[in-house]
Order: sequence, then C-alpha cells, then structure tokens
Amino acid sequence: MERKNYIDNIRWMTVLIVILYHVIYIFNSVGVISNFDVQGIAELDAFLSFVYPWFMALLFVVAGISARYSLQKRSSKEFAIDRVKRMLIPSIAGMFLYGWILGLITNHYTDMFAGNGDAIPGILKYFIFCMCGIGPLWFARELFLASMVLLLVRKIDKNDKLSELGQKANLPVLLLMVIPFWGSSIILNMPLIEVYRHGFYIFSFLLGYYIFSHEEVIEHIRKIKLPLLILACVCGVAYTIYYFGENYTTKEVLRNFFTNGYAWLMILAILACAKDWLNFTNPFSQYMTKANFGFYVLHYPVLAVIAFIGQLYLDVPMIWHYVINLVLVAILLPVVYEILRRIPVLRFLVLGVTKKQK
Repeated sequence: MERKNYIDNIRWMTVLIVILYHVIYIFNSVGVISNFDVQGIAELDAFLSFVYPWFMALLFVVAGISARYSLQKRSSKEFAIDRVKRMLIPSIAGMFLYGWILGLITNHYTDMFAGNGDAIPGILKYFIFCMCGIGPLWFARELFLASMVLLLVRKIDKNDKLSELGQKANLPVLLLMVIPFWGSSIILNMPLIEVYRHGFYIFSFLLGYYIFSHEEVIEHIRKIKLPLLILACVCGVAYTIYYFGENYTTKEVLRNFFTNGYAWLMILAILACAKDWLNFTNPFSQYMTKANFGFYVLHYPVLAVIAFIGQLYLDVPMIWHYVINLVLVAILLPVVYEILRRIPVLRFLVLGVTKKQK
C-alpha cells in the first residue's frame, strides 16, 4: 500500500486546527479547565464547540491508517519499539523538560499549595508542576496505548479477518457505524480526567486501521462528499448553537448521541473530501508532514509562555491578546522546533527522533 498524500495533509492541517483551538481555549469562558484563569471573548468559544467533538478523533483515525502503512514495512516488535521511541518517551520526557512551565503558570492563577508553598521543598514543587503540565502530551500517550491494543488484536486475529471485513464496508455500513462510534464514547473513560477517553480514541484508531485504510471504503464516501460535507457542517452549526455557552467537555455532552453523530459525519466528510481536494504535495506540505508531531507537542508550552507574558505586561483589549498570541506562536513555534531538532538528546526526548531529519 502506497502512502497517501491526503492522509498526511489531513494530519498536519488538523494539528493547525488544534493550535488555533488552544489560542482560543486558554481564555475560554465556558468553564473548560485551563492553565489560565482569564475570561476571554465568549463569542470565540463557538469555534471550540464546533471542532471539539471530532478533531482529536480524526487524528486517531488518521493515525490508525498510518499504522497500517507502518506495519507493512516492519514487524510487530519493530513497530512497538518505534512507538516507544516516538510516542511514549516524548510523552513522559516532555512533562519533566517543559511541563513544569504549565504547572508554574497554573499556580500563578490558582495557588495549588493553599498559601503553604514556601514550606514545600523546591524539588517536590517541581514534580507537582510537572504533573500539572501534561497538556497536549496526553495524545501521544493515548496513541501509544492504542498502538499496543492494535498489536494485541493483530496477534489474536492472525489471519487478518477483521481487515478483510473492514474492506467490505459499504456506504450503509459506514453510516450505521455511528452507533458503535457513539457506544465507544461511553466506555473506558477515566474518572475526572475526561481527555483520557480510552474507548472512544482507541476505537477511532482501530477504525482507521481496519476500515479507512482501504481505498475501496474511501471511494464509497468520496462519491457523496458534498452532501456529507454540507450535512456535517449543518449539524456542526446546530450543535454549536445548541451547546453555546456550555462546557462542551462534560461527560453529559461527550456521551450524547448528537455529539457523536455530528463527529462521525464530520470525520466521514473530511476523509471523503480530502481524497479529491487534499491529495497534493509541495515543499510546505512536505515540511508540515515532517514537523507535525513536533509542532503538536511544542505548540502549547510556547503559546502558554507567550500568553502569560502578554497577560502580565500588555494592557490592551482582549481581542489583541488572541491576535498577538496567534501571530507569535506562528513565528516562534517553527523556531523552537528547528532548534530542538538539531540537538541530539533533546531531539530524541522531545520529538522522538533519533537522527536529524533533512
């Protein structure tokens, strides 16, 4: 199976959506937990509601598709070692290398030590700050877990019957898959920490591997891409209006059929449209394909530092904080990435890359 340009392009474009999401999210007004206790412009939160149900699930679907490419070139053992290097190590090392920054910012707005910070040893506060600085690194950790589940399923399904079954999925089957997709949102959720939705994200990953990695399946939805896209966008607007002003990360919202039905339609629509509209390559897309994981893991601490300094020293209307944060993260993120990828030890610990990429 050849690697598809449109799959790589979906990935880096979704990462850009994640970055824009976090530019708005850090000042959200709907009660979603953030490192900043700063009220932003409520109308901008509509964008957060519109993308939240589907953008991370889409990344897991794409990761599942890419896992099939990877496992065609390496053994299960080699794949597992690669996942440890590229996902698990950066997800742990990142907390201790720069996660403390997010903990420090959080403590500025919420005294985590109830006024007793001076009595707590510095090294202990460092570890506490690191634990509060997971940020977007949860994705790498969850993706590692999904990859290990995939290897287990492959070991059980030695003859790859599930893949053969997935290849036969036609349009009615794909539309009806919304039911198990919704069901996955209800199971294996971590209490209190809703981002660890194990059932939902692992199922999305397995769907990518067993169903959407087949060109025949993509072709079924490609034929109705415009109706799918229109329907998904209409549902998205309705969903955003319905939940506007509410915390869109509560379990009541995330486990609702409306939420998951909208997410499923949008994932189908994006995969369908991408086959025709995003199947290209150019120097910029090649660079973003190479840098997308680095941009993902680094963007939030870079953004948080920019936003924190802006909140301390810039007395400007709130809209300018959004604009300044977006512009500066667009400038500084590539700089930070390019510096880190040239430093051998940090390149491995932060980016999961053992050799300098050209």
